[in-house]
Amino acid sequence: MSVIRHPGVLGQRTRRRLVGLAAALTVAVVEALAVSLWFGLVITARTMTTAFVGLGILLCGSLLRIAIFETTITDSTPRLTLERVGTALTLTAGWVVWLLLAEFLGGVTGVLVATICLTGALTAQFCFECYVFHSVTPTPSSVTPVRSAAVLALGAAALLTTAWFVDWTISSPLAELDAGIIAIRIETIQLAAVVFGLCAFLAHQHRFQRLLEPDL
Repeated sequence: MSVIRHPGVLGQRTRRRLVGLAAALTVAVVEALAVSLWFGLVITARTMTTAFVGLGILLCGSLLRIAIFETTITDSTPRLTLERVGTALTLTAGWVVWLLLAEFLGGVTGVLVATICLTGALTAQFCFECYVFHSVTPTPSSVTPVRSAAVLALGAAALLTTAWFVDWTISSPLAELDAGIIAIRIETIQLAAVVFGLCAFLAHQHRFQRLLEPDL
């Protein structure tokens, strides 16, 4: 009855939900591309050049992700400030430490420990972002960053698992031309990147839903 009496409430909730879904999808695409490209570069070519290029991609992705988050939550145009750069740097550092820790420990232990540590780091990162750009301290009633961080960390674990323990490729001829045969080639790391993107969408969709619709 309350919705019928106040139809604007339903429209406002629908708008917030659509905004949250669009923002989560955009952030997921940005994060999946940045993290997957960085990860693919550093595990395939161990050179200073690829390390710096990968860090640049990861940092740019972090800055863009945080800008989208701020725009969605505050409805303001983000500017490149020391606060925002520092937030992006902490996010970038979290991913780098995750990979270094996993490689230092190695094997299944490295994946498990790194995933747990990444969950903690992302939880702190999400709380920090919420405090900086939303001016509130997250509580169980307003936002649950641990769940979002855990889902995103599981996606990162999929990247590590496929890169270290799974080695197969799907390939099939697509068409035969005069110049040769066009074939489709799908590697496990590509599938893992898709899984990571899906996890990123679920994680950020939950964040935006709780922040944009705290009454749910």
